Amino acid sequence: MTPDSATTNIDNEVVKITQELIQIDSTNFGDDTGPGEAAVAEYVESKLQELGIDCERFSTTSGKRQGVFAQIEGSDPSAEALLVHGHLDVVPAVGDWQHDPFGGEIHDGMVWGRGAVDMKDGNAILLSTVRAWKAAGIKPRRTINLLFLPDEEAGGKHGAHWLVENRKDMFNNVSEAVGEVGGFSLEVNKDLRLYFIETAEKGIRWMKLTAEGQAGHGSMLNSNNAVTELARTVTRIGEFNWPVRLTKTNEALVRELSEAFRIDLDPTDVPSIIKVLGPMARLIGATFQNSAQPTMLDAGYKVNVVPQFATAQIDGRVLPGFEDEFDAQIDELLGPNITRTDSIRDIAMETPFNGPTVDAMADALRFEDDKSHAVPYVLSGGTDAKAFARLGIRCYGFIPLQLPPSLDFASLFHGVDERVPVDSLRFGARVMDRFLKNA
Repeated sequence: MTPDSATTNIDNEVVKITQELIQIDSTNFGDDTGPGEAAVAEYVESKLQELGIDCERFSTTSGKRQGVFAQIEGSDPSAEALLVHGHLDVVPAVGDWQHDPFGGEIHDGMVWGRGAVDMKDGNAILLSTVRAWKAAGIKPRRTINLLFLPDEEAGGKHGAHWLVENRKDMFNNVSEAVGEVGGFSLEVNKDLRLYFIETAEKGIRWMKLTAEGQAGHGSMLNSNNAVTELARTVTRIGEFNWPVRLTKTNEALVRELSEAFRIDLDPTDVPSIIKVLGPMARLIGATFQNSAQPTMLDAGYKVNVVPQFATAQIDGRVLPGFEDEFDAQIDELLGPNITRTDSIRDIAMETPFNGPTVDAMADALRFEDDKSHAVPYVLSGGTDAKAFARLGIRCYGFIPLQLPPSLDFASLFHGVDERVPVDSLRFGARVMDRFLKNA
């Protein structure tokens, strides 16, 4: 098989593999009650071994929490290795879907199903790429450490973080990592498309607030009601107006947006910035300030009983460089009888948007789309990159997709009717093939 036919093979395979990955239920409910990733890891292993690619299917904290590791040898033995990673789990498929969330069906030119954009599409892009290389006898310049992981959707305790602690051999000689969420396009005009590459992530502060009061009969006066005290605190946190804080990544992004849209954007005027972002506003709009969203409440067991305890869960997200400010502000917002404990606490991270790897991403995009221009951005959520950053690895989000201007892409993450355009998958596989060969 020639290199040209290898690219054709990627186009043909990436859609089918995406469909087949979606059809394997790997729902992660966050409490280890789901099916786990064993079945989908076995599928990935079979697709690699089918073409003679050596790999290891491994377990982490239990037999159902599984992933796959493979090393694709590079042609330049002096080059540091590149970690390329994807996660195999998906969030639950709740709500009223137009099509079976585990059907992987094609309708209206799109593959539908849970994981179509987060991130079984990315796994399919990676699998189809290395399979085509093997069939054509192609070697990338750098050695690729290819890692398919469990448990990203619940913070990586059973996945990336476990591997960093227990399988450091998978990261030998790795200097950089590439995974989700980045490489997607925003059309500015007929001559320009921006492609957002993730170079920073907000940190995670998932917090449990506990109020303690005086238990008693609901018909009696009670000036020390735990539910009331908790409600006051949750309201203060939920309504707090966090100040704008600029990271280096967002300063660079605003400069790029100003040039692309030919307007002088004020980096502190977030509404104006969000306005030009169009369908990407949902994904990027929350990255100019810290945030804390109340998400769960729990109190009481009977309507006429005042409980002694009431609890709330808060989803806190922290910009790199502003972690101490966030913690101090949350403590200031707490009520006098409220205690705070962290259920998940993970780092914020930021990587400079320069160097040969970034150049290789931009070059690969330009080869497939001469209207492309790569720009950096901060991800408001979190990925497995947080675990790898602890090892000093520079991390990027780059799963390239050229998107239709009318598609509200950001709403599809964890949303009902998740789907990815077939043409976007094929574009992404071609770009990833060129990028990884030359990175």
